[in-house]
Amino acid sequence: MKGIMKLVKNTSDRFHFTVPENIPEEITDADERIFLSITSQELTPEQVTRVITPPEIFPREKYVLAVHWHPEFAPLELCSRRIAAMFPNTDDALIIPTQHNELMAVNEFTGVEVDCYSRGFNQKVQLLLHFKNENVEKADVLKSMLAHTFKYRSSQLFDFIHTLIAPLEDRIDQAADETGTDEELIRFVMVYVRKINGLLELHMDHLAPTAIKNKILRNFFDELRPVYGDPLINRAQTFLTAVKKIVKANFSFKYFYRTSEVIEEARSLNGGVVIPHPEQFWPILLAEYDVDGIEVWNPQSRRYTEFLISVLKEKNKVRPRGQKDLLIFMGDDTHMGEKVKDPEYQNPEKAAREIGFQPAWNDLDISKQIVFSNMDKQKVISEYRLRLLNE
Repeated sequence: MKGIMKLVKNTSDRFHFTVPENIPEEITDADERIFLSITSQELTPEQVTRVITPPEIFPREKYVLAVHWHPEFAPLELCSRRIAAMFPNTDDALIIPTQHNELMAVNEFTGVEVDCYSRGFNQKVQLLLHFKNENVEKADVLKSMLAHTFKYRSSQLFDFIHTLIAPLEDRIDQAADETGTDEELIRFVMVYVRKINGLLELHMDHLAPTAIKNKILRNFFDELRPVYGDPLINRAQTFLTAVKKIVKANFSFKYFYRTSEVIEEARSLNGGVVIPHPEQFWPILLAEYDVDGIEVWNPQSRRYTEFLISVLKEKNKVRPRGQKDLLIFMGDDTHMGEKVKDPEYQNPEKAAREIGFQPAWNDLDISKQIVFSNMDKQKVISEYRLRLLNE
């Protein structure tokens, strides 16, 4: 590593890394190889093995509910093989993928997770929509809404890049202050983000739409670790994460469809609607939207599980006659793209998630609350399936 960077001590007695002046600003063959590698959606044999081989098997699990998970670019057939290997002795299962703003189907059902905007409390929220396959075959309006939302959400990557290469000084200064990042490290990050932008312009016409996301920057910098070492890249990633959070905070919601519009369109197609991880946007619980249920637990949202179960129980007590009960859901929020990566580059928290694995169902305190609500996983699977089949 000598000659690539050196460790110096500044006047504030903090250690930081500097990078050499001669980083090539033009796109090199090595840069091209990294870019094509991280945007490719062709899986190697090793990656296929990682997708279909779960780290743990649950032979005693009889019921599998998986209605909040993201295949990303892992083929659905391989995802299904992983699920079958994890749960070899199931009596009943409801498995529906929910790619962000893109309809995908497994067996008889289609799902999607939609970004939308709740004007009443001025916040972006998300909804899980689930359909019987034939109900979305000619769903032209919904498909157009999702295409618009997908395109707008993807535009956040270019806002992220623009912030760093324009640059937008107020955002850069804020991120630098929050992370203690010096000018040398900012320069290092900017050089490579300019390269990434150039590579995007060069290859845009050949990239799969699902490859155009914020993760491109994180994944590209991870691939630089063999050259620059973990300490420098870790610092760069910390700075990039801070910039991304600022970009997201300034991302306008007005171009998303309103939550009520998305629900109305889903209902017109006899679709099911579930609110995922409500603790991240709790006012949605007060909005009285027309939904089938609420996700009370997932790996990102598990602080208020018992409280959310009690909320559903009380809401069901006062439901008008003829209205179906709100159902208790749990989502694993698995991102299969994380499992495709080499283990050394995986986000450990995300990589640990598994389709259909929601241990909260078996937690003694939580399961007691579920019993008081007159529900269990088997009942939720059966009831929600009937609703989607319109039976």
